[in-house]
Amino acid sequence: MKNETEAIYNQIENKILNHEIYQNVKDYSKAKEKMKTYLEVGELISSVDTKYGKSIIKEYSNRLITKFGKKYSVSLLYKIKQFYSIIQKVPTMSGKLTWSHWYEMLSIDDINKIKYYVYQCEINNIDVRGLRNIIKANEYERLNEETKLKLINKEENNVADFVKNPILIKNSYNYENISEKLLQKLILEDITSFMKELGQGFSFIDNEFKIKVGDIYNYVDLLLYNIKFKCYVVIELKVTKLNSNHTGQIQNYMNYIDKNVKGLDDNKTVGIIICKQNNKFVIDYCSDDRIIAREYELV
Repeated sequence: MKNETEAIYNQIENKILNHEIYQNVKDYSKAKEKMKTYLEVGELISSVDTKYGKSIIKEYSNRLITKFGKKYSVSLLYKIKQFYSIIQKVPTMSGKLTWSHWYEMLSIDDINKIKYYVYQCEINNIDVRGLRNIIKANEYERLNEETKLKLINKEENNVADFVKNPILIKNSYNYENISEKLLQKLILEDITSFMKELGQGFSFIDNEFKIKVGDIYNYVDLLLYNIKFKCYVVIELKVTKLNSNHTGQIQNYMNYIDKNVKGLDDNKTVGIIICKQNNKFVIDYCSDDRIIAREYELV
């Protein structure tokens, strides 16, 4: 045992020694080198932890602290081991993720949840603070189960898949009595965050977008365009429970946009009703599967 554990310790020490030297050199690739070192160290730690348990990790930690400083605690060594274990299931060493990104995700038990946040960081260039915020906001948990299955099976998704439920809307002034106009105002005050709640690729077109149906003027609460899926998105805001009148109204608006606004290369318009309380039976019996409903929550 002694010869084996000593040999593995020497390997760990040499890797960390090289890492510590490397960190003193100003270079853009330091973050990548750190993850490479931790990955190799994690593999070594895993090999001895399985055989000899916590006592050998504590011994390694004490020796590393003596040589390199107190940051190489037992806790850090187990985090490094955990990092190695996760990478075996999420095989990516994307240059967009640093050790700090991975550290934020080490407390997550669900590997599919980790994969989701890795994917979000990669495609949206999310920094560590942003990652911390979306984890805290339970972004993954607010996806529907169908979307989660699509992610697991790596199936093609659509514009509605990543619309969260509930949608979080900032209420900075703690308004208690919310009207549709006030709800729209809160959204417009932080339209960027709102569009992130809807998913990827959204851009703002207009609010109170005027349309004319027959001799009557109507106003679409919010009109967006999704660049990724090449379609207009009509948003209707309701501060009551969803009912069939709401679906009929938004369907008329979607049909108008399809007929009078969308281009030949655009896909059909999608409708999102954001309401105080959903009613799945209304959506279940809605004949237009382009319409989805999501509840909102003021935060």
